[in-house]
Amino acid sequence: MNDDIKESVEVLRRGGIILYPTDTVWGIGCDATNREAVDRIYRLKKRKDSKFMLVLLENENLLHQYLKEIPEIAWQLLEVADKPLTIVYPGAKNLAPNLVAENGSIGIRIPRDEFCQKLLHRFRKPVVSTSANISGHKTPVIFDEIQEEIKNGVDYIVHWKQDSCLQSTPSSIIELGLGGEIRIVRK
Repeated sequence: MNDDIKESVEVLRRGGIILYPTDTVWGIGCDATNREAVDRIYRLKKRKDSKFMLVLLENENLLHQYLKEIPEIAWQLLEVADKPLTIVYPGAKNLAPNLVAENGSIGIRIPRDEFCQKLLHRFRKPVVSTSANISGHKTPVIFDEIQEEIKNGVDYIVHWKQDSCLQSTPSSIIELGLGGEIRIVRK
Protein backbone atom coordinates (compact mmCIF):
# COMPACT_ATOMS: atom_id res chain seq x y z
CA MET A 1 0.00 0.00 0.00
CA ASN A 2 2.79 2.46 0.82
CA ASP A 3 4.21 2.30 -2.72
CA ASP A 4 0.74 3.01 -4.11
CA ILE A 5 0.38 6.00 -1.78
CA LYS A 6 3.78 7.37 -2.79
CA GLU A 7 3.15 6.97 -6.53
CA SER A 8 -0.41 8.34 -6.29
CA VAL A 9 0.77 11.47 -4.48
CA GLU A 10 3.46 12.08 -7.10
CA VAL A 11 0.91 11.74 -9.91
CA LEU A 12 -1.58 14.03 -8.14
CA ARG A 13 1.09 16.68 -7.57
CA ARG A 14 1.94 16.62 -11.30
CA GLY A 15 -1.72 17.24 -12.17
CA GLY A 16 -2.39 13.63 -13.13
CA ILE A 17 -5.37 11.42 -12.45
CA ILE A 18 -5.48 8.14 -10.56
CA LEU A 19 -7.77 5.12 -10.37
CA TYR A 20 -8.05 4.14 -6.73
CA PRO A 21 -10.13 2.25 -4.15
CA THR A 22 -12.19 4.52 -1.91
CA ASP A 23 -14.25 3.83 1.18
CA THR A 24 -17.15 3.09 -1.19
CA VAL A 25 -16.48 2.07 -4.82
CA TRP A 26 -13.43 2.38 -7.08
CA GLY A 27 -12.91 6.01 -7.99
CA ILE A 28 -11.15 8.31 -10.39
CA GLY A 29 -9.32 11.09 -8.59
CA CYS A 30 -7.20 14.19 -9.07
CA ASP A 31 -6.13 17.30 -7.19
CA ALA A 32 -9.44 19.02 -6.42
CA THR A 33 -7.77 22.43 -6.75
CA ASN A 34 -6.42 21.78 -10.28
CA ARG A 35 -8.84 22.92 -13.00
CA GLU A 36 -7.05 21.09 -15.84
CA ALA A 37 -6.98 17.79 -13.94
CA VAL A 38 -10.70 18.12 -13.17
CA ASP A 39 -11.35 18.78 -16.90
CA ARG A 40 -9.48 15.58 -17.76
CA ILE A 41 -11.79 13.57 -15.51
CA TYR A 42 -14.90 15.09 -17.10
CA ARG A 43 -13.52 14.18 -20.55
CA LEU A 44 -12.56 10.66 -19.47
CA LYS A 45 -16.01 10.03 -18.02
CA LYS A 46 -17.66 11.73 -21.05
CA ARG A 47 -19.61 13.73 -18.52
CA LYS A 48 -20.98 17.27 -18.60
CA ASP A 49 -19.23 19.50 -16.12
CA SER A 50 -22.64 20.58 -14.82
CA LYS A 51 -22.90 17.21 -13.00
CA PHE A 52 -21.06 17.55 -9.72
CA MET A 53 -18.22 15.38 -8.52
CA LEU A 54 -17.37 15.16 -4.86
CA VAL A 55 -14.11 15.60 -3.00
CA LEU A 56 -12.52 13.68 -0.18
CA LEU A 57 -10.99 15.47 2.80
CA GLU A 58 -8.76 13.93 5.45
CA ASN A 59 -10.80 15.22 8.40
CA GLU A 60 -13.52 17.60 9.57
CA ASN A 61 -10.99 20.24 10.65
CA LEU A 62 -10.27 20.99 6.98
CA LEU A 63 -13.87 21.89 6.09
CA HIS A 64 -13.29 25.56 6.91
CA GLN A 65 -10.57 25.77 4.24
CA TYR A 66 -13.02 24.77 1.48
CA LEU A 67 -16.37 26.14 2.68
CA LYS A 68 -17.44 29.72 3.35
CA GLU A 69 -19.77 28.59 6.12
CA ILE A 70 -20.68 25.22 7.63
CA PRO A 71 -24.30 24.56 8.61
CA GLU A 72 -24.45 23.55 12.28
CA ILE A 73 -26.34 20.34 11.47
CA ALA A 74 -23.30 19.10 9.49
CA TRP A 75 -21.30 18.50 12.66
CA GLN A 76 -24.08 16.33 14.09
CA LEU A 77 -24.45 14.34 10.86
CA LEU A 78 -20.71 13.70 10.68
CA GLU A 79 -20.69 12.54 14.28
CA VAL A 80 -23.52 10.01 13.94
CA ALA A 81 -22.80 8.69 10.42
CA ASP A 82 -22.26 4.95 10.62
CA LYS A 83 -21.55 4.46 6.91
CA PRO A 84 -19.91 6.61 4.21
CA LEU A 85 -21.72 9.93 3.97
CA THR A 86 -21.27 12.66 1.38
CA ILE A 87 -22.61 16.03 2.43
CA VAL A 88 -23.33 18.66 -0.20
CA TYR A 89 -22.48 22.02 1.33
CA PRO A 90 -23.30 25.51 0.07
CA GLY A 91 -20.54 28.06 -0.48
CA ALA A 92 -17.51 26.17 -1.77
CA LYS A 93 -14.17 27.97 -1.90
CA ASN A 94 -10.52 27.26 -2.76
CA LEU A 95 -11.43 24.43 -5.15
CA ALA A 96 -11.16 24.17 -8.93
CA PRO A 97 -14.06 26.33 -10.25
CA ASN A 98 -15.20 23.61 -12.68
CA LEU A 99 -15.66 21.26 -9.73
CA VAL A 100 -18.12 23.52 -7.92
CA ALA A 101 -21.81 23.25 -8.89
CA GLU A 102 -23.53 26.23 -10.54
CA ASN A 103 -25.22 27.09 -7.23
CA GLY A 104 -21.82 27.21 -5.48
CA SER A 105 -22.18 23.91 -3.65
CA ILE A 106 -19.72 21.03 -3.32
CA GLY A 107 -20.07 17.44 -2.10
CA ILE A 108 -17.51 16.43 0.52
CA ARG A 109 -16.89 13.07 2.17
CA ILE A 110 -14.43 12.26 4.93
CA PRO A 111 -13.42 8.64 4.34
CA ARG A 112 -12.51 6.38 7.23
CA ASP A 113 -10.65 3.67 5.31
CA GLU A 114 -6.90 3.30 5.67
CA PHE A 115 -5.88 3.85 2.04
CA CYS A 116 -7.81 7.10 1.54
CA GLN A 117 -6.75 8.44 4.92
CA LYS A 118 -3.06 7.86 4.15
CA LEU A 119 -3.40 9.28 0.63
CA LEU A 120 -5.11 12.44 1.86
CA HIS A 121 -2.65 12.86 4.71
CA ARG A 122 0.37 12.63 2.40
CA PHE A 123 -1.16 14.76 -0.38
CA ARG A 124 -2.41 17.47 2.02
CA LYS A 125 -5.16 18.64 -0.38
CA PRO A 126 -8.66 17.47 -1.24
CA VAL A 127 -8.89 14.74 -3.87
CA VAL A 128 -11.72 14.36 -6.39
CA SER A 129 -13.67 11.14 -6.04
CA THR A 130 -16.03 10.07 -8.79
CA SER A 131 -17.06 6.55 -9.74
CA ALA A 132 -14.73 4.77 -12.16
CA ASN A 133 -17.11 4.51 -15.09
CA ILE A 134 -18.14 6.30 -18.26
CA SER A 135 -21.13 8.54 -17.49
CA GLY A 136 -24.38 6.63 -17.85
CA HIS A 137 -22.76 3.20 -17.46
CA LYS A 138 -23.03 0.90 -14.44
CA THR A 139 -20.87 1.84 -11.45
CA PRO A 140 -18.24 -0.88 -11.01
CA VAL A 141 -18.20 -2.34 -7.50
CA ILE A 142 -15.02 -4.39 -7.95
CA PHE A 143 -11.86 -3.62 -9.92
CA ASP A 144 -12.52 -6.22 -12.65
CA GLU A 145 -15.74 -4.40 -13.64
CA ILE A 146 -13.92 -1.18 -14.55
CA GLN A 147 -13.98 -0.45 -18.28
CA GLU A 148 -10.67 -0.60 -20.18
CA GLU A 149 -11.27 2.92 -21.48
CA ILE A 150 -11.15 4.18 -17.89
CA LYS A 151 -8.05 2.14 -17.03
CA ASN A 152 -6.27 3.42 -20.16
CA GLY A 153 -7.26 7.03 -19.47
CA VAL A 154 -5.62 7.47 -16.06
CA ASP A 155 -2.00 8.15 -15.19
CA TYR A 156 -1.75 5.63 -12.36
CA ILE A 157 -3.77 2.60 -11.24
CA VAL A 158 -3.50 1.70 -7.57
CA HIS A 159 -2.74 -1.97 -6.99
CA TRP A 160 -4.13 -2.04 -3.44
CA LYS A 161 -7.43 -3.97 -3.26
CA GLN A 162 -7.54 -4.90 -6.96
CA ASP A 163 -8.10 -8.54 -5.97
CA SER A 164 -10.85 -7.77 -3.46
CA CYS A 165 -14.24 -9.25 -4.26
CA LEU A 166 -16.05 -7.36 -1.52
CA GLN A 167 -19.05 -5.64 -3.03
CA SER A 168 -19.22 -1.97 -2.06
CA THR A 169 -21.93 0.63 -2.47
CA PRO A 170 -21.85 4.37 -3.13
CA SER A 171 -22.18 6.72 -0.16
CA SER A 172 -25.37 8.28 1.09
CA ILE A 173 -25.71 11.90 -0.06
CA ILE A 174 -27.35 14.65 1.97
CA GLU A 175 -27.60 18.27 0.81
CA LEU A 176 -27.59 21.00 3.46
CA GLY A 177 -28.70 24.61 3.39
CA LEU A 178 -27.34 27.37 5.60
CA GLY A 179 -30.71 27.67 7.31
CA GLY A 180 -30.68 24.05 8.48
CA GLU A 181 -32.52 22.65 5.44
CA ILE A 182 -31.80 19.00 4.71
CA ARG A 183 -32.48 17.17 1.46
CA ILE A 184 -31.69 13.47 1.04
CA VAL A 185 -30.21 12.99 -2.43
CA ARG A 186 -29.31 9.29 -2.12
CA LYS A 187 -29.94 6.91 0.80
